[in-house]
Amino acid sequence: MMTQHSVEKIGGTSMAATSTLFDNVLIAGRSGAELYGRIFVVSAYAGMTDLLLEHKKSGEPGLYAHFARGDAAWRDALDRVSGAMRERNAQMFVRPESREEADRFVHERAESLRRCLDDLDRLRAHGRFSLKDQLITVREMLAGFGEAHSAHSTAVLLRDRGVNAVFVDLTVWSEDDRVSLDQRIRDALEPIDLATQMPIVTGYAGCEGGMVRRYARGYSEMTFSRLAVVTGASRAIIHKEFHLSSADPKLVGGERARKIGRTNYDVADQLANLGMEAIHPRAGRGLRQSEIPLCVRNTFDRDDEGTLICGDYRSDEPRVEIVTGVQELHALQFFEQDMVGEKGYDSRILEVLDRRGAWIVSKASNANTITHYLSGSSETVAKAVSDLEEAFPGAIVTTRPCAMAAVIGSDISAPGLVSRALDALEQADIAVLALQHQIRNVDVQFVIEREDFERAVRTLHAALVEDSTAGLRRRAAA
Repeated sequence: MMTQHSVEKIGGTSMAATSTLFDNVLIAGRSGAELYGRIFVVSAYAGMTDLLLEHKKSGEPGLYAHFARGDAAWRDALDRVSGAMRERNAQMFVRPESREEADRFVHERAESLRRCLDDLDRLRAHGRFSLKDQLITVREMLAGFGEAHSAHSTAVLLRDRGVNAVFVDLTVWSEDDRVSLDQRIRDALEPIDLATQMPIVTGYAGCEGGMVRRYARGYSEMTFSRLAVVTGASRAIIHKEFHLSSADPKLVGGERARKIGRTNYDVADQLANLGMEAIHPRAGRGLRQSEIPLCVRNTFDRDDEGTLICGDYRSDEPRVEIVTGVQELHALQFFEQDMVGEKGYDSRILEVLDRRGAWIVSKASNANTITHYLSGSSETVAKAVSDLEEAFPGAIVTTRPCAMAAVIGSDISAPGLVSRALDALEQADIAVLALQHQIRNVDVQFVIEREDFERAVRTLHAALVEDSTAGLRRRAAA
Protein backbone atom coordinates (compact mmCIF):
# COMPACT_ATOMS: atom_id res chain seq x y z
CA MET A 1 0.00 0.00 0.00
CA MET A 2 1.21 3.51 -0.78
CA THR A 3 2.81 5.48 2.01
CA GLN A 4 1.45 8.82 0.83
CA HIS A 5 -2.31 8.85 0.43
CA SER A 6 -5.36 10.57 1.86
CA VAL A 7 -8.55 9.12 3.31
CA GLU A 8 -11.54 11.32 2.56
CA LYS A 9 -15.12 11.17 3.85
CA ILE A 10 -18.08 12.61 1.98
CA GLY A 11 -21.20 13.58 3.93
CA GLY A 12 -24.76 12.80 2.83
CA THR A 13 -25.65 16.32 1.65
CA SER A 14 -22.47 16.47 -0.43
CA MET A 15 -23.21 13.02 -1.85
CA ALA A 16 -26.62 14.23 -3.00
CA ALA A 17 -25.02 17.08 -4.97
CA THR A 18 -23.60 14.58 -7.44
CA SER A 19 -22.42 16.91 -10.24
CA THR A 20 -20.73 19.28 -7.80
CA LEU A 21 -19.16 16.36 -5.95
CA PHE A 22 -17.56 15.05 -9.15
CA ASP A 23 -16.46 18.50 -10.31
CA ASN A 24 -15.06 19.68 -6.96
CA VAL A 25 -13.90 16.53 -5.14
CA LEU A 26 -13.81 13.18 -6.91
CA ILE A 27 -12.29 14.38 -10.19
CA ALA A 28 -11.82 18.15 -9.74
CA GLY A 29 -9.73 18.61 -12.87
CA ARG A 30 -7.43 15.65 -12.18
CA SER A 31 -6.41 13.09 -14.76
CA GLY A 32 -4.20 10.02 -14.96
CA ALA A 33 -2.15 9.27 -11.86
CA GLU A 34 -3.41 12.43 -10.14
CA LEU A 35 -6.77 10.74 -9.60
CA TYR A 36 -5.35 8.06 -7.35
CA GLY A 37 -3.72 7.87 -3.94
CA ARG A 38 -7.12 8.69 -2.39
CA ILE A 39 -9.56 6.48 -0.47
CA PHE A 40 -13.14 7.74 -0.25
CA VAL A 41 -15.57 6.79 2.50
CA VAL A 42 -19.12 7.70 1.56
CA SER A 43 -22.27 8.32 3.57
CA ALA A 44 -25.73 7.44 2.30
CA TYR A 45 -27.36 10.07 0.10
CA ALA A 46 -29.08 12.79 2.15
CA GLY A 47 -32.38 11.59 3.60
CA MET A 48 -31.82 7.91 2.84
CA THR A 49 -30.84 6.84 6.36
CA ASP A 50 -33.87 8.74 7.66
CA LEU A 51 -36.05 6.52 5.44
CA LEU A 52 -34.21 3.40 6.58
CA LEU A 53 -34.16 4.08 10.35
CA GLU A 54 -36.08 7.17 11.47
CA HIS A 55 -35.80 10.88 10.77
CA LYS A 56 -32.78 12.17 12.67
CA LYS A 57 -34.45 15.42 13.77
CA SER A 58 -38.21 14.91 13.70
CA GLY A 59 -38.21 11.25 14.79
CA GLU A 60 -40.64 10.35 11.97
CA PRO A 61 -40.58 6.54 11.68
CA GLY A 62 -38.64 4.89 8.88
CA LEU A 63 -38.43 1.27 7.82
CA TYR A 64 -36.74 0.12 11.04
CA ALA A 65 -39.18 1.95 13.30
CA HIS A 66 -42.16 0.38 11.50
CA PHE A 67 -40.67 -3.11 11.70
CA ALA A 68 -39.59 -2.76 15.34
CA ARG A 69 -43.11 -1.99 16.52
CA GLY A 70 -44.66 -4.81 14.48
CA ASP A 71 -46.35 -2.46 12.03
CA ALA A 72 -47.21 -4.15 8.71
CA ALA A 73 -46.40 -0.85 7.03
CA TRP A 74 -42.72 -1.87 7.06
CA ARG A 75 -43.22 -3.49 3.64
CA ASP A 76 -44.45 -0.22 2.17
CA ALA A 77 -41.55 1.54 3.88
CA LEU A 78 -39.08 -0.83 2.21
CA ASP A 79 -40.74 -0.11 -1.14
CA ARG A 80 -40.32 3.63 -0.47
CA VAL A 81 -36.63 3.14 0.29
CA SER A 82 -35.89 1.12 -2.85
CA GLY A 83 -38.04 3.53 -4.89
CA ALA A 84 -36.08 6.51 -3.54
CA MET A 85 -32.81 4.77 -4.40
CA ARG A 86 -33.91 4.03 -7.96
CA GLU A 87 -35.12 7.62 -8.31
CA ARG A 88 -31.71 8.81 -7.18
CA ASN A 89 -30.10 6.53 -9.78
CA ALA A 90 -32.35 7.96 -12.49
CA GLN A 91 -31.12 11.47 -11.64
CA MET A 92 -27.45 10.50 -11.77
CA PHE A 93 -26.90 8.02 -14.60
CA VAL A 94 -26.69 8.89 -18.27
CA ARG A 95 -25.68 5.48 -19.63
CA PRO A 96 -28.69 3.10 -19.58
CA GLU A 97 -26.44 0.10 -18.91
CA SER A 98 -24.96 1.73 -15.82
CA ARG A 99 -28.36 2.72 -14.49
CA GLU A 100 -29.59 -0.85 -14.99
CA GLU A 101 -26.58 -2.13 -13.06
CA ALA A 102 -27.24 0.31 -10.21
CA ASP A 103 -30.97 -0.50 -10.13
CA ARG A 104 -30.24 -4.22 -10.14
CA PHE A 105 -27.92 -3.78 -7.15
CA VAL A 106 -30.67 -1.95 -5.23
CA HIS A 107 -33.29 -4.56 -6.17
CA GLU A 108 -31.13 -7.51 -5.06
CA ARG A 109 -30.24 -5.89 -1.73
CA ALA A 110 -33.85 -4.84 -1.07
CA GLU A 111 -35.22 -8.31 -1.83
CA SER A 112 -32.59 -9.91 0.39
CA LEU A 113 -33.69 -7.61 3.21
CA ARG A 114 -37.35 -8.35 2.51
CA ARG A 115 -36.79 -12.11 2.80
CA CYS A 116 -34.92 -11.69 6.07
CA LEU A 117 -37.55 -9.38 7.58
CA ASP A 118 -40.37 -11.67 6.38
CA ASP A 119 -38.75 -14.61 8.17
CA LEU A 120 -38.40 -12.59 11.38
CA ASP A 121 -41.99 -11.35 11.06
CA ARG A 122 -43.32 -14.91 10.76
CA LEU A 123 -41.27 -15.96 13.77
CA ARG A 124 -42.64 -13.05 15.79
CA ALA A 125 -46.20 -13.99 14.82
CA HIS A 126 -45.94 -17.20 16.83
CA GLY A 127 -45.98 -15.14 20.01
CA ARG A 128 -43.44 -17.36 21.76
CA PHE A 129 -40.38 -15.56 20.41
CA SER A 130 -38.91 -12.22 21.38
CA LEU A 131 -37.05 -10.34 18.67
CA LYS A 132 -35.28 -7.96 21.02
CA ASP A 133 -31.77 -9.16 20.16
CA GLN A 134 -32.59 -9.62 16.49
CA LEU A 135 -33.90 -6.06 16.22
CA ILE A 136 -30.43 -4.75 17.00
CA THR A 137 -29.10 -6.77 14.07
CA VAL A 138 -31.94 -5.53 11.84
CA ARG A 139 -31.00 -1.93 12.59
CA GLU A 140 -27.40 -2.67 11.65
CA MET A 141 -28.43 -4.32 8.37
CA LEU A 142 -30.68 -1.44 7.39
CA ALA A 143 -28.08 1.21 8.20
CA GLY A 144 -25.61 -0.46 5.85
CA PHE A 145 -28.06 -0.52 2.93
CA GLY A 146 -27.89 3.26 2.44
CA GLU A 147 -24.08 3.33 2.31
CA ALA A 148 -23.92 0.26 0.04
CA HIS A 149 -26.20 2.01 -2.46
CA SER A 150 -24.24 5.29 -2.49
CA ALA A 151 -20.81 3.61 -2.67
CA HIS A 152 -21.84 1.24 -5.46
CA SER A 153 -23.47 3.98 -7.54
CA THR A 154 -20.48 6.30 -7.06
CA ALA A 155 -18.04 3.62 -8.20
CA VAL A 156 -20.12 2.91 -11.31
CA LEU A 157 -20.39 6.64 -12.13
CA LEU A 158 -16.63 7.03 -11.79
CA ARG A 159 -15.96 4.08 -14.08
CA ASP A 160 -18.27 5.70 -16.64
CA ARG A 161 -15.86 8.65 -16.54
CA GLY A 162 -12.80 6.50 -17.08
CA VAL A 163 -11.70 6.30 -13.44
CA ASN A 164 -10.56 2.90 -12.16
CA ALA A 165 -12.89 2.98 -9.14
CA VAL A 166 -13.42 -0.05 -6.90
CA PHE A 167 -16.58 -0.58 -4.85
CA VAL A 168 -15.42 -1.70 -1.38
CA ASP A 169 -18.38 -3.18 0.47
CA LEU A 170 -17.71 -3.37 4.22
CA THR A 171 -21.41 -3.87 5.02
CA VAL A 172 -21.60 -7.63 4.48
CA TRP A 173 -21.06 -9.81 7.52
CA SER A 174 -22.46 -12.89 9.20
CA GLU A 175 -22.50 -14.45 12.64
CA ASP A 176 -19.57 -16.65 11.58
CA ASP A 177 -17.50 -13.68 10.44
CA ARG A 178 -17.53 -11.12 13.24
CA VAL A 179 -14.11 -9.54 12.99
CA SER A 180 -12.87 -6.25 14.37
CA LEU A 181 -13.36 -3.07 12.38
CA ASP A 182 -9.60 -2.77 11.83
CA GLN A 183 -9.37 -6.33 10.51
CA ARG A 184 -12.38 -5.79 8.24
CA ILE A 185 -10.59 -2.79 6.74
CA ARG A 186 -7.26 -4.61 6.32
CA ASP A 187 -8.90 -7.55 4.56
CA ALA A 188 -10.88 -5.29 2.20
CA LEU A 189 -8.00 -2.97 1.25
CA GLU A 190 -5.25 -5.59 1.03
CA PRO A 191 -5.75 -6.44 -2.69
CA ILE A 192 -6.10 -2.80 -3.80
CA ASP A 193 -3.29 -0.83 -5.43
CA LEU A 194 -3.83 2.80 -4.44
CA ALA A 195 -1.51 3.98 -7.20
CA THR A 196 -3.88 2.75 -9.90
CA GLN A 197 -7.25 2.22 -8.17
CA MET A 198 -9.68 4.50 -6.31
CA PRO A 199 -11.50 2.68 -3.49
CA ILE A 200 -15.07 3.86 -2.80
CA VAL A 201 -15.78 2.47 0.66
CA THR A 202 -19.09 2.09 2.48
CA GLY A 203 -19.38 4.27 5.57
CA TYR A 204 -20.98 1.37 7.41
CA ALA A 205 -18.89 -1.71 8.23
CA GLY A 206 -20.13 -5.03 9.55
CA CYS A 207 -17.93 -5.91 12.50
CA GLU A 208 -18.00 -7.15 16.07
CA GLY A 209 -20.03 -5.05 18.47
CA GLY A 210 -22.13 -3.45 15.73
CA MET A 211 -21.40 0.01 14.34
CA VAL A 212 -24.81 1.56 15.01
CA ARG A 213 -24.96 0.06 18.49
CA ARG A 214 -21.58 1.54 19.41
CA TYR A 215 -21.55 4.84 17.52
CA ALA A 216 -25.22 5.61 16.67
CA ARG A 217 -25.41 7.75 13.52
CA GLY A 218 -21.69 8.63 13.77
CA TYR A 219 -20.58 5.23 12.47
CA SER A 220 -19.35 6.47 9.07
CA GLU A 221 -16.86 8.79 10.78
CA MET A 222 -15.50 5.85 12.77
CA THR A 223 -14.98 3.88 9.55
CA PHE A 224 -13.28 6.94 8.05
CA SER A 225 -11.03 7.42 11.08
CA ARG A 226 -9.96 3.78 11.36
CA LEU A 227 -9.28 3.62 7.61
CA ALA A 228 -6.92 6.56 7.96
CA VAL A 229 -5.18 5.02 10.98
CA VAL A 230 -4.96 1.44 9.69
CA THR A 231 -3.66 2.47 6.25
CA GLY A 232 -1.27 5.11 7.61
CA ALA A 233 -2.79 8.03 5.72
CA SER A 234 -0.84 11.27 5.45
CA ARG A 235 -4.04 13.28 5.80
CA ALA A 236 -7.73 12.78 6.58
CA ILE A 237 -10.28 15.02 4.86
CA ILE A 238 -13.99 15.49 5.53
CA HIS A 239 -16.08 17.06 2.77
CA LYS A 240 -19.13 18.85 4.15
CA GLU A 241 -21.72 21.21 2.75
CA PHE A 242 -20.31 24.14 4.74
CA HIS A 243 -17.09 25.65 6.03
CA LEU A 244 -16.17 25.13 9.66
CA SER A 245 -17.08 28.68 10.60
CA SER A 246 -16.86 31.04 13.56
CA ALA A 247 -20.64 30.68 14.03
CA ASP A 248 -23.67 29.32 12.23
CA PRO A 249 -24.04 31.63 9.20
CA LYS A 250 -27.82 31.24 9.47
CA LEU A 251 -27.65 32.86 12.92
CA VAL A 252 -25.05 35.58 12.51
CA GLY A 253 -25.26 36.13 8.75
CA GLY A 254 -23.06 34.73 6.02
CA GLU A 255 -21.16 38.00 5.69
CA ARG A 256 -20.23 37.97 9.40
CA ALA A 257 -19.26 34.32 9.84
CA ARG A 258 -15.59 33.57 9.19
CA LYS A 259 -13.90 30.34 8.19
CA ILE A 260 -11.81 29.17 11.13
CA GLY A 261 -8.84 28.12 8.97
CA ARG A 262 -6.80 26.32 11.64
CA THR A 263 -7.54 24.81 15.02
CA ASN A 264 -6.78 21.71 17.10
CA TYR A 265 -8.43 18.49 18.20
CA ASP A 266 -9.22 19.97 21.63
CA VAL A 267 -11.53 22.49 19.94
CA ALA A 268 -13.04 19.71 17.81
CA ASP A 269 -13.82 17.80 21.02
CA GLN A 270 -15.60 20.81 22.52
CA LEU A 271 -17.70 21.18 19.37
CA ALA A 272 -18.63 17.50 19.46
CA ASN A 273 -19.63 17.81 23.11
CA LEU A 274 -22.06 20.57 22.13
CA GLY A 275 -23.49 18.52 19.27
CA MET A 276 -21.82 20.57 16.53
CA GLU A 277 -19.55 17.85 15.26
CA ALA A 278 -16.51 18.60 13.15
CA ILE A 279 -15.89 14.89 13.73
CA HIS A 280 -17.24 12.26 16.12
CA PRO A 281 -15.11 12.48 19.31
CA ARG A 282 -14.10 8.81 19.23
CA ALA A 283 -13.13 9.16 15.57
CA GLY A 284 -11.06 12.23 16.32
CA ARG A 285 -9.22 10.37 19.07
CA GLY A 286 -7.70 7.84 16.67
CA LEU A 287 -6.54 10.53 14.25
CA ARG A 288 -5.06 12.61 17.06
CA GLN A 289 -3.21 9.65 18.60
CA SER A 290 -1.79 8.71 15.19
CA GLU A 291 -0.83 12.35 14.50
CA ILE A 292 -2.89 12.46 11.32
CA PRO A 293 -4.05 16.01 10.51
CA LEU A 294 -7.73 16.43 9.69
CA CYS A 295 -8.99 18.88 7.10
CA VAL A 296 -12.66 19.95 6.94
CA ARG A 297 -13.48 21.23 3.45
CA ASN A 298 -16.55 22.76 1.85
CA THR A 299 -17.68 20.61 -1.10
CA PHE A 300 -19.15 23.67 -2.78
CA ASP A 301 -15.95 25.76 -2.57
CA ARG A 302 -13.47 23.84 -4.71
CA ASP A 303 -10.54 26.24 -4.44
CA ASP A 304 -10.64 26.73 -0.67
CA GLU A 305 -8.33 24.55 1.42
CA GLY A 306 -10.78 24.42 4.33
CA THR A 307 -9.91 24.22 8.03
CA LEU A 308 -6.91 22.19 9.17
CA ILE A 309 -7.16 20.46 12.57
CA CYS A 310 -3.92 19.30 14.19
CA GLY A 311 -3.00 17.99 17.62
CA ASP A 312 -0.34 20.58 18.46
CA TYR A 313 -1.85 23.75 16.95
CA ARG A 314 -2.32 26.83 19.09
CA SER A 315 -3.29 30.22 17.72
CA ASP A 316 -0.46 32.75 17.49
CA GLU A 317 -2.29 35.03 19.87
CA PRO A 318 -5.31 34.35 22.11
CA ARG A 319 -8.60 34.54 20.21
CA VAL A 320 -12.10 33.14 20.06
CA GLU A 321 -12.41 30.84 17.06
CA ILE A 322 -16.06 29.86 17.26
CA VAL A 323 -19.27 30.82 19.06
CA THR A 324 -21.88 28.07 19.29
CA GLY A 325 -23.93 26.27 21.91
CA VAL A 326 -26.99 24.16 22.72
CA GLN A 327 -30.46 25.68 22.60
CA GLU A 328 -32.38 22.78 24.19
CA LEU A 329 -30.71 22.07 27.52
CA HIS A 330 -31.87 20.86 30.95
CA ALA A 331 -30.22 21.91 34.20
CA LEU A 332 -30.58 18.99 36.64
CA GLN A 333 -29.79 20.12 40.19
CA PHE A 334 -29.14 17.53 42.88
CA PHE A 335 -29.17 19.04 46.40
CA GLU A 336 -28.29 16.93 49.44
CA GLN A 337 -27.53 18.68 52.74
CA ASP A 338 -25.51 15.69 53.98
CA MET A 339 -23.24 15.60 50.93
CA VAL A 340 -20.52 17.70 52.57
CA GLY A 341 -17.44 15.56 53.17
CA GLU A 342 -19.08 12.41 51.80
CA LYS A 343 -17.91 10.51 48.71
CA GLY A 344 -19.84 8.46 46.20
CA TYR A 345 -22.67 10.81 45.24
CA ASP A 346 -21.04 11.78 41.96
CA SER A 347 -20.48 8.25 40.70
CA ARG A 348 -23.98 7.08 41.62
CA ILE A 349 -25.58 10.07 39.86
CA LEU A 350 -23.49 9.37 36.77
CA GLU A 351 -24.63 5.73 36.76
CA VAL A 352 -28.26 6.86 36.63
CA LEU A 353 -27.64 9.40 33.85
CA ASP A 354 -25.68 6.86 31.83
CA ARG A 355 -28.39 4.22 32.24
CA ARG A 356 -31.02 6.68 31.02
CA GLY A 357 -28.88 7.77 28.05
CA ALA A 358 -28.68 11.44 29.05
CA TRP A 359 -25.85 13.37 27.36
CA ILE A 360 -23.87 15.47 29.87
CA VAL A 361 -22.75 18.71 28.26
CA SER A 362 -21.29 20.20 31.42
CA LYS A 363 -21.43 19.95 35.22
CA ALA A 364 -20.74 22.01 38.30
CA SER A 365 -20.71 21.35 42.03
CA ASN A 366 -20.27 22.96 45.42
CA ALA A 367 -20.50 21.70 49.00
CA ASN A 368 -23.99 20.22 48.76
CA THR A 369 -25.18 20.62 45.16
CA ILE A 370 -24.24 18.91 41.89
CA THR A 371 -25.65 20.38 38.69
CA HIS A 372 -25.58 18.54 35.39
CA TYR A 373 -26.45 20.34 32.15
CA LEU A 374 -28.09 17.68 30.02
CA SER A 375 -28.90 17.45 26.33
CA GLY A 376 -31.78 15.10 25.61
CA SER A 377 -35.53 14.74 25.68
CA SER A 378 -37.67 15.94 28.58
CA GLU A 379 -38.85 12.35 28.98
CA THR A 380 -35.29 11.06 29.43
CA VAL A 381 -34.51 13.73 32.01
CA ALA A 382 -37.77 13.06 33.88
CA LYS A 383 -36.92 9.37 34.15
CA ALA A 384 -33.46 10.22 35.47
CA VAL A 385 -35.00 12.52 38.11
CA SER A 386 -37.38 9.75 39.18
CA ASP A 387 -34.50 7.28 39.51
CA LEU A 388 -32.44 9.74 41.55
CA GLU A 389 -35.33 10.53 43.90
CA GLU A 390 -35.81 6.82 44.50
CA ALA A 391 -32.10 6.22 45.09
CA PHE A 392 -31.66 9.30 47.31
CA PRO A 393 -34.85 9.87 49.35
CA GLY A 394 -33.25 12.72 51.31
CA ALA A 395 -32.17 14.67 48.24
CA ILE A 396 -34.01 17.43 46.41
CA VAL A 397 -33.76 16.91 42.66
CA THR A 398 -35.03 19.65 40.36
CA THR A 399 -34.76 20.52 36.68
CA ARG A 400 -35.24 23.65 34.65
CA PRO A 401 -35.02 24.34 30.92
CA CYS A 402 -32.12 26.48 29.78
CA ALA A 403 -29.65 26.98 26.93
CA MET A 404 -25.90 27.31 26.68
CA ALA A 405 -23.84 29.67 24.51
CA ALA A 406 -20.14 28.83 24.33
CA VAL A 407 -17.06 30.62 23.07
CA ILE A 408 -14.28 28.26 22.01
CA GLY A 409 -10.71 28.52 20.77
CA SER A 410 -7.33 26.80 20.89
CA ASP A 411 -6.22 29.62 23.22
CA ILE A 412 -8.73 32.06 24.71
CA SER A 413 -6.52 33.34 27.50
CA ALA A 414 -6.82 36.98 26.41
CA PRO A 415 -7.11 39.24 29.50
CA GLY A 416 -10.61 40.57 30.03
CA LEU A 417 -12.29 38.18 27.58
CA VAL A 418 -14.86 36.94 30.09
CA SER A 419 -15.67 40.43 31.33
CA ARG A 420 -16.08 41.66 27.73
CA ALA A 421 -18.46 38.79 27.06
CA LEU A 422 -20.49 39.51 30.20
CA ASP A 423 -20.64 43.22 29.39
CA ALA A 424 -21.90 42.46 25.88
CA LEU A 425 -24.58 40.11 27.20
CA GLU A 426 -25.65 42.61 29.85
CA GLN A 427 -25.94 45.40 27.27
CA ALA A 428 -28.10 43.07 25.17
CA ASP A 429 -30.29 42.47 28.26
CA ILE A 430 -29.41 38.75 28.35
CA ALA A 431 -29.27 37.29 31.87
CA VAL A 432 -26.49 34.78 32.63
CA LEU A 433 -27.82 32.00 34.88
CA ALA A 434 -24.42 30.31 35.30
CA LEU A 435 -20.91 30.45 33.88
CA GLN A 436 -18.25 27.78 33.37
CA HIS A 437 -14.64 28.72 32.64
CA GLN A 438 -11.91 26.07 32.79
CA ILE A 439 -8.26 26.76 33.59
CA ARG A 440 -7.32 25.10 30.28
CA ASN A 441 -8.62 28.21 28.46
CA VAL A 442 -10.31 26.40 25.60
CA ASP A 443 -13.92 27.37 26.22
CA VAL A 444 -16.27 29.49 28.30
CA GLN A 445 -19.89 28.37 28.70
CA PHE A 446 -22.72 30.79 29.45
CA VAL A 447 -25.95 29.22 30.72
CA ILE A 448 -28.90 31.38 29.67
CA GLU A 449 -32.64 31.24 29.06
CA ARG A 450 -33.67 29.31 25.96
CA GLU A 451 -35.40 32.26 24.34
CA ASP A 452 -32.12 34.23 24.53
CA PHE A 453 -29.98 31.63 22.74
CA GLU A 454 -29.86 32.99 19.19
CA ARG A 455 -29.45 36.56 20.39
CA ALA A 456 -26.64 35.48 22.73
CA VAL A 457 -24.73 33.77 19.92
CA ARG A 458 -25.03 36.88 17.74
CA THR A 459 -24.01 39.15 20.63
CA LEU A 460 -20.96 37.10 21.64
CA HIS A 461 -19.87 36.67 18.03
CA ALA A 462 -20.06 40.42 17.42
CA ALA A 463 -18.13 41.25 20.60
CA LEU A 464 -15.48 38.51 20.57
CA VAL A 465 -14.98 37.55 16.91
CA GLU A 466 -16.06 40.45 14.70
CA ASP A 467 -14.67 43.20 16.92
CA SER A 468 -11.44 41.25 17.52
CA THR A 469 -10.95 40.65 13.80
CA ALA A 470 -11.46 44.35 13.11
CA GLY A 471 -8.89 45.15 15.78
CA LEU A 472 -6.34 42.81 14.21
CA ARG A 473 -6.87 44.46 10.82
CA ARG A 474 -6.36 47.91 12.34
CA ARG A 475 -3.11 46.80 14.01
CA ALA A 476 -1.87 45.16 10.78
CA ALA A 477 -2.60 48.35 8.82
CA ALA A 478 -0.69 50.42 11.36
